[in-house]
Amino acid sequence: MNDHIQPDGSEAYEDAHEHDHGSLGDAEFAEFMELAAEEGFDLEDVEGAIEEAGHGPLPVLAVVGRPNVGKSTLVNRIIGRREAVVEDKPGVTRDRVTYEAEWAGRRFKVVDTGGWEQDVLGIDASVAAQAEYAIEAADAVVFVVDAKVGATDTDEAVVRLLRKAGKPVVLCANKVDGPSGEADAASLWSLGLGEPHPVSALHGRGTGDMLDQVLQALPEAPAQTFGTAVGGPRRVALIGRPNVGKSSLLNKVAGEERVVVNEIAGTTRDPVDELIELGGKTWKFVDTAGIRKRVHLQQGADYYASLRTAAAVEKAEVAVVLIDGSESISVQDQRIVTMAVEAGRALVLAYNKWDTLDEERRYYLEREIETELGQVAWAPRVNVSARTGRHMEKLVPAIEAALEGWETRVPTGRLNAFLGELVAAHPHPVRGGKQPRILFGTQAGTKPPRFVLFASGFIEAGYRRFIERRLREEFGFEGTPIHISVRVREKRGRKK
Repeated sequence: MNDHIQPDGSEAYEDAHEHDHGSLGDAEFAEFMELAAEEGFDLEDVEGAIEEAGHGPLPVLAVVGRPNVGKSTLVNRIIGRREAVVEDKPGVTRDRVTYEAEWAGRRFKVVDTGGWEQDVLGIDASVAAQAEYAIEAADAVVFVVDAKVGATDTDEAVVRLLRKAGKPVVLCANKVDGPSGEADAASLWSLGLGEPHPVSALHGRGTGDMLDQVLQALPEAPAQTFGTAVGGPRRVALIGRPNVGKSSLLNKVAGEERVVVNEIAGTTRDPVDELIELGGKTWKFVDTAGIRKRVHLQQGADYYASLRTAAAVEKAEVAVVLIDGSESISVQDQRIVTMAVEAGRALVLAYNKWDTLDEERRYYLEREIETELGQVAWAPRVNVSARTGRHMEKLVPAIEAALEGWETRVPTGRLNAFLGELVAAHPHPVRGGKQPRILFGTQAGTKPPRFVLFASGFIEAGYRRFIERRLREEFGFEGTPIHISVRVREKRGRKK
């Protein structure tokens, strides 16, 4: 109810990051819980909702191994649903390579590297390329080996990569369907990665014990502390589909030829991290260029590009998505934008080759942006030319604006005053003879902004979008996705 709105909690916010209540300071949290009690909410549920929304970046687990050892089956088992495509033949292209999972109350991200094998590079090289991208982004690794086959030369090559990377590794001996396979699993001690965990990803046998070990290997929160260190450079991922000019843009920004632009698919395996002085500040650019599509390798190159993009985005704070303005906005462009949004990163859209566009193309591009990328109309936009350096000076202000929006927090008192006015002026539509109401809410986290709203009944998706739109109008949030979760008061009956 609006008469329960608390005073502005901005003072309590000053030291909020020192407490365990998401972004809420102790005083603000105490006021909020009092408000929740008055409204008849279960306080444990309220506290759980705030903790969940205030979690910050999730630790990343990479699942690596050679083709057909059951990586995608294991990923499906970990995330609890059949999302990663499982196919006997390699070459199945997937749009997504990262998924969210939860085990024993802890949430984390899973990077799936299953399924692609490029004959032209040879199996060892293709497995190594996949593993490199995934390990780059990961806080810990599950290395999957087929216990029935035993350790192969390719497995040994991946072990060398893992040792070099120095990340915690959990060894999964897959396809152990019963006690008779335990001896096969035990033979994998020879890899020197510690205890092999016998698992049947297909049937679920042993996956619980393995995941317990994974939780021990994963940090509570990622080691990356995003620019909070004094003088620490902010991390920018330069992403986009193959051949849109990412390396050219990085070279232009750096003022020198730092990145080799290569036309052969899959040759530049490592994302190149570059410290670059720009706009009076030092930035760390994560380049994801170096893969160009060839017709006969189209699926493989796309898959590698997705994996590399995911790795770069996980390491970054802000994603600059480069789009070729001379071509129609493609499904691949949209997928890359969606990947950055789903990862919860700040977002800037840069339209390249602007100097080559005539008036007609510019007109149609504007229409395409409205229809194809309308869902990210909040992202700052820069029209650039990687070739001539046009408008490069506008890139830094756009990145800074996006990061500012990404880190913005609205004090609870001010948020509830806003929600009270919003609900009074624009109530939720009546459904089934009832009119659900937003009762109160809080912003539990930043990077990106995460809100928890508490309601008397089920809030429809359209009304949630309306709230997000009004939040942006009122508080800015330029260049950042916003996460809104709604908790319904149980005692008011079941939601439809």
